[in-house]
Amino acid sequence: MRFLIIIPAHNEENNLSFTLDSLQQQSYKDFKVVVVNDGSTDKTPEVIKKYTDNDSRFETVNLEKSAHQPGSKVVNAFKNGLNTQNINEFEIICKFDADIILSENYLKTIEESFQNNPNYGLIGGLLYVEKEGNWVYEGNSNKHHVRGPMKAYRKESFLEMGGLRETLGWDNIDSILLENLGWKEIVLPELHVKLLKVKGADYTIKPADYYGRYFYFLGLNRFLAYIASSKEAMKSKSVSFFFKIITSYEKCRSQKLELKISKDEQKIINDKRWKAFKKKWFPI
Repeated sequence: MRFLIIIPAHNEENNLSFTLDSLQQQSYKDFKVVVVNDGSTDKTPEVIKKYTDNDSRFETVNLEKSAHQPGSKVVNAFKNGLNTQNINEFEIICKFDADIILSENYLKTIEESFQNNPNYGLIGGLLYVEKEGNWVYEGNSNKHHVRGPMKAYRKESFLEMGGLRETLGWDNIDSILLENLGWKEIVLPELHVKLLKVKGADYTIKPADYYGRYFYFLGLNRFLAYIASSKEAMKSKSVSFFFKIITSYEKCRSQKLELKISKDEQKIINDKRWKAFKKKWFPI
């Protein structure tokens, strides 16, 4: 199975070489990498050139400078890279971040899992971050969800769900839609992915505004959005944080901002969230 790996990169001169080195060092060699330079103002293009000049498996796409916001921008960059390729030449489509380090058996293990399990639609490992000189598990509570920095899709599942949505919440929307279509999302815990940069560190959007917008663009109805907001507020032990999140959410509703999911997909997402809520708090 051949991999198509798309890597959006915005001002990643300090991290990108680690990611690309780890790909060159893979034991599985049948892949193509497209690095999308998303309007970088640092030396990211120079880093990319070192690989494209010396390895035919590496290509680049350059985009004009634009505001770098969470969710929509990274998917827009991914799509621009994808559109330059003949998707029929590949069996596995990956969206990787420009600040991760993969173990040398990463692609081989992913490929074998897809080969051996026809119902697997999305596969990834677990994220690890450096703390006091040691690489420790990032700490996301859901170890069954493939995180945004390391998505590997079977091409058929990717096409069936209609690709990635250009919006906040895209990396949760995909897993819900895939599950609804009968595909499995699989995390292989033996695959450790080192994350060099804390997600969201380069965003200027305030946390409360982020969550409010996130819950809106995820398509959550008011009841579920308020529940999700209360959970985030409890983590922060701040009542005011709850009200700031729902203020942001309600502002999006009043402005009727465009959702990148259909009404049917929105219903699927809300039904999934509601079932999860009932299972946790009202088990039968």
